[in-house]
Amino acid sequence: MKLNTLTCAVAAVAIGATGFFVGRDASTLLPSLSLQLYQWDSEASDTWPSPFVRVEISRADKTTQPAYYLSAPQGDPKPLVVSLHTWSGDYTQHDPLAPLIQQAGWNYIHPNAQGPNNTPNACLSDRVIHDIDDAIQFALDQGHVDAKNIFVVGASGGGYTALGAYLRSRHTVRAYLAWVPISNLLAWFHQAPYHNEQYANDILACTDSRNGTLNEDEAKRRSPLYWPLPDKLPQRIELYAGIDDGHTGAVPISHTINFYNRIAGALGHDQNRVTEAAATQLLTRAIDRTLTVGVLGDRGVFYQQDTGPVSLSIFDGGHELLPAYSVARMRGMVGE
Repeated sequence: MKLNTLTCAVAAVAIGATGFFVGRDASTLLPSLSLQLYQWDSEASDTWPSPFVRVEISRADKTTQPAYYLSAPQGDPKPLVVSLHTWSGDYTQHDPLAPLIQQAGWNYIHPNAQGPNNTPNACLSDRVIHDIDDAIQFALDQGHVDAKNIFVVGASGGGYTALGAYLRSRHTVRAYLAWVPISNLLAWFHQAPYHNEQYANDILACTDSRNGTLNEDEAKRRSPLYWPLPDKLPQRIELYAGIDDGHTGAVPISHTINFYNRIAGALGHDQNRVTEAAATQLLTRAIDRTLTVGVLGDRGVFYQQDTGPVSLSIFDGGHELLPAYSVARMRGMVGE
């Protein structure tokens, strides 16, 4: 385990009146625009600019799911990024990845996936997984997608949904990038009131809980940490957590560490699991921030494990996703 000295402020670039926000590490792409803090559970709902279009995706039950979609320019098939909204958001939510994917010339879709996580239909119900799969199929049907290069990305509640899709999607996905995810609703129910009591109320609403008492069995059924693992795990999942999350942010990094350990163990990589001593040191931030093992963009990495199919990075930051790094990482996997 190692540590980092970079302690940069978290800021973002607002893109004019478009309604999009780009993370601070992407600000060099738009140097003339002023910096603003990006809220990682923003409920903001603005009209998206062209060429992003609102689409309706058919479901098996004859209903439809709304999404925002961008088709890659005509020519050779291009990768697809499925960007998942956060806990309280929906498909209209500002997405800092969107303008970067447009700039890359890739396909993009931002599905509704049952909207905010405050109803039984949300919170990783079967309907949520079906909606994500339907969104991927919609993009594939448009004919411009390189089916070997589909990526699913999410932060916070979107990271939570990404974990669920990783375990249950019917599609072959090149890689999942899950940032500061929730993996255990049972634990988060008790942790959330210290940051925002509404999150605890949302969990109650999702889990058929009565009189303020959590339905623990239902919370476990909606928690990827407790889900049965498929016989064959998907190709790649990358897990990212900011060392300060749970202190300055809403999701303790134990959610990321515990999910990583479970997958690493299932893959037979016990030697790469995070030890109890290392986990305690990271959770309490009892680290020397002058020591690092690498960087994510301009952020130092304090702890990193990589088994091949699953990786874990604990970086210098909080409850956030690094947009420019995420796009650069995906482009690197494609070979661009």
